[in-house]
Amino acid sequence: MVPETHPPLSRAHATRASVTAVTLDAKVLTVSESVSRGTRQDRSGEELAGSLARHGYRVVERRVVPDGVEAVAAALIELSSSFSGLLVTTGGTGFSPNDLTPEATRSVIEREAPGLAEAMRAVSPLGRLSRGVAGAIGQCLVLNVPGSPKGAIESLEAVIDVLPHALELLAGGAPH
Repeated sequence: MVPETHPPLSRAHATRASVTAVTLDAKVLTVSESVSRGTRQDRSGEELAGSLARHGYRVVERRVVPDGVEAVAAALIELSSSFSGLLVTTGGTGFSPNDLTPEATRSVIEREAPGLAEAMRAVSPLGRLSRGVAGAIGQCLVLNVPGSPKGAIESLEAVIDVLPHALELLAGGAPH
């Protein structure tokens, strides 16, 4: 019997690849005091939802919470409960005293995915200022991206090609 071989996973291939074990569902959580108060529009959440849809994801929920470990952690727990899919947070990843999204995320994830966070940071010079993390809560993959629309999209685009495979593995798919 000849061992099964797989072609190298290219960005174009991975984006087109169909994942049979999972549907590409996503949720977007915007972390922002001003958006939660209604004094600023949620541009990064809108941009992320649009980009995810263009990549074949079905955005099933969008939510806004103010900055803070407790508010973000509670939202992450609720949004990931019984959810198999991608949960992208936008905002709260910088150096401001209120930027606590990574701390909230670390408090609830079960396993960190440092390669995803590193790839998102490496995509642009300003990415090095992001403290965002990535990890899993059950079958939910959480990504922290910056709050600026440009930074959010650049970060997502840096890893979008491998996300279907990651979600398939989280859902119990067989590795390679």
